[in-house]
Amino acid sequence: MSPALLALRYLALLSTLNVLFQGGTAGEVLMKNHEALVLHEAGAIALHVLTGLATVAAALYWRATRTSPWPALLAGVVFVASFVQAAVGHGRTLYIHVPLALLLLLGSTWLLAWSWLAARQPAAQK
Repeated sequence: MSPALLALRYLALLSTLNVLFQGGTAGEVLMKNHEALVLHEAGAIALHVLTGLATVAAALYWRATRTSPWPALLAGVVFVASFVQAAVGHGRTLYIHVPLALLLLLGSTWLLAWSWLAARQPAAQK
């Protein structure tokens, strides 16, 4: 198995778990829990790092295999969206922040599923 694919699998898993964690802390943030806000902000930084590394891993996997580039593109979109998400996470922009969080969850989960299922080689090629 490619080291880039292995890295992508675990980075996509951690990214998806992080987005779920963010959702859990978001509810507490709305209840004005300061400790949850600190965790939510730290989780946002972790999400940037994880999705950035997942983008690099997906690009390296695509470069090594020359298969379809869409997983690398999706990883890049999720990475950029994490910054847009952070930028609109304050004040009166929750009408953007909340739906974008669902799109981040969908994108990271899709990448996770692809990396574990669709990227498997057929038995004849192993």
